[in-house]
Amino acid sequence: MFKNQPKGLFALALANTGERFGYYTMLAVFALFLRANFGLSADAASRIYAGFLACVYFLPLIGGMIADKIGYGKCVTIGIFVMFLGYVCLAIPMGGGSAAMGTMLLALLLISFGTGLFKGNLQVMVGNLYDDPKYADRRDAAFSLFYMAINIGAMFAPTAAVKIMAWAQDSLGYSVNDSYHFAFMVACASLILSIAIYYACRPWFKHVENTVKQAAQNNTEAVEELTPEQTKKRIVALCLVFTVVLFFWMAFHQNGLTLTFFADEFVNPVVTGAQTMAFDIWNLVMVAVLVYSLFGIFGEGSGKAKMIWGGVGSAMVAILVYKYLNHPAELGIAAPIFQQFNPFYVVALTPVSMAIFGALAKKGKEPSAPRKIAYGMLVAAAAYVLMAVCSLGLLTPAQQELARVTGDATFVNANVLIYTYLILTFGELLLSPMGISFVSKVAPPKYKGMMMGGWFVATAIGNYLVRIGGKLWGDIPLWIVWSVFVGVCLIAAIFMFSIMKKLEEATK
Repeated sequence: MFKNQPKGLFALALANTGERFGYYTMLAVFALFLRANFGLSADAASRIYAGFLACVYFLPLIGGMIADKIGYGKCVTIGIFVMFLGYVCLAIPMGGGSAAMGTMLLALLLISFGTGLFKGNLQVMVGNLYDDPKYADRRDAAFSLFYMAINIGAMFAPTAAVKIMAWAQDSLGYSVNDSYHFAFMVACASLILSIAIYYACRPWFKHVENTVKQAAQNNTEAVEELTPEQTKKRIVALCLVFTVVLFFWMAFHQNGLTLTFFADEFVNPVVTGAQTMAFDIWNLVMVAVLVYSLFGIFGEGSGKAKMIWGGVGSAMVAILVYKYLNHPAELGIAAPIFQQFNPFYVVALTPVSMAIFGALAKKGKEPSAPRKIAYGMLVAAAAYVLMAVCSLGLLTPAQQELARVTGDATFVNANVLIYTYLILTFGELLLSPMGISFVSKVAPPKYKGMMMGGWFVATAIGNYLVRIGGKLWGDIPLWIVWSVFVGVCLIAAIFMFSIMKKLEEATK
């Protein structure tokens, strides 16, 4: 899985891991921060939250256009410093007045613009590594690994946010509102780590920092020439994919909004018995390591390597058994902690996904990237079917708010969200890394930055549409709220299958 990949992949992936850890630490508590610190309604908080997500994913288009002129490496470096300034602004406690609101909005603008310069262009650089014929057939696997690295950072983020907020409240005596700023400080520190990794490992990928034009001038890379007709066909295919995936992100990124509201208002805040183990991040880490050790034991490799993996796996099993025998009787859980499950599943299931598609590829039966995207939409629909079924008979959010005051509220088991995130992650693994790989492969060389930016614009539109969930959150029965996302995903999947032939032709 990790063999025969260029070293630059791991360097860029680690740099991105640090940045994503900070971003998701901030995002894990941001919607709740808006409501607690500024007293905003769910609808008002969702407008700011969705607007921020839209900017984060729209501005890579601008960042890509700039990078196509000045180079990808320069934009990545500038982007990190701009993001850092934004997180510093968020980390300063200023209360809940107009000055605090203005500073917060400035911070969001800086983070969005910095991300626009950083995120898409870093991924273009990853794709450029695989323009080398030596590595060309490993592009999809590379983006799966890259995506896994992103989620390693995201997996630890909710726990980091919850733990540092609890420490600020319990040990330093800060109020709940002020403790949110400590989570934002974590994001500042993570960016320092990210830029340090980037420059320490830069010799491994410096050759892909330039644009096609710069590379041609420096005679470091052959330029693929496309006819105007080929260029048009590829751009049309990419735009069709962008149209579909925006609906996936509209549904998927409810994890930071309505699914978090659901966790906060409808999930039993206390778990008992063996279920407490799922809310210890180190247990999840050990499960992930156990999965990788099994692939090390039964996969390719020397006998010595298999013995080492066997020892690691045995250690993980022993520790997990010990912790199972000594787990707490009950454990209080905070709503943001549920956001650790999606990245955990990505990390743990990526080798499974790669093994399945690797086996299919050997038989000549691996689905194309566009077909994987369509399947991903169907799986996402299934996740919200589960939410709709489990929400039958529950009160509306408005009724639940009153019922919690009177002590008549009804709560569901935490497993509802745990399983929902599992299904959503299967959809994500089919769609997101494959979509990014598809863009890096199909984009005309002269427009790589802009086309990768186009992927993020689609994500931005989807993220802005996330606010529909916030608009529905109130007097509408929950099963109807979730059914809206079921319908959206199904319609997008049907459209994707209808244009499949055109998309697959563009990859030839």
